[in-house]
Amino acid sequence: MSDVTAMAMVRGLYDYHRWANRRLFDHAAGLGEAAAARDLGAHFSHPTLVRMFGHLYGADWVWLMRWKGQSPTSVPGAEFTSLEGLRKEWDALESEQAGFVQGLTDAGLGRVVDYRSTEGRPYRAPLWALLQHVANHATHHRSEIATMITLIAGSPPDTGINTYVLRTSGQA
Repeated sequence: MSDVTAMAMVRGLYDYHRWANRRLFDHAAGLGEAAAARDLGAHFSHPTLVRMFGHLYGADWVWLMRWKGQSPTSVPGAEFTSLEGLRKEWDALESEQAGFVQGLTDAGLGRVVDYRSTEGRPYRAPLWALLQHVANHATHHRSEIATMITLIAGSPPDTGINTYVLRTSGQA
């Protein structure tokens, strides 16, 4: 692995992150808006697929803003009432996020990001850790989404990183 740079790993992680999010999103969208709006209970972080995907969008958005030096006072996502409406906004965000990640350098990964929570509390952390946080956060919620989809319509498609590697390398 000595020929793999930290930046290659980050870029690969974010390519995977977008692929896995979109794979589940597209599957959920195929179930229809009524299924995506179905309340599956308070035991989930957010009770509907629309809200769960809205949360993923909002988290990616707020962290991208923080990486760029802004500290938003609110997180978007709860305003979406359909997957169709959310997809339009998320496409633009994914493009902006991909551009940010592509523009990073190895030296930039160590940059300390100073930001404020939505409540105004100051924090600081290295960019590399925050980049990992966003991808890990999405993995957690994708598992909830997969469970929600299973309850609605049966097992969703695999979003594991090995599946991503096999598909993008032409092996599957």
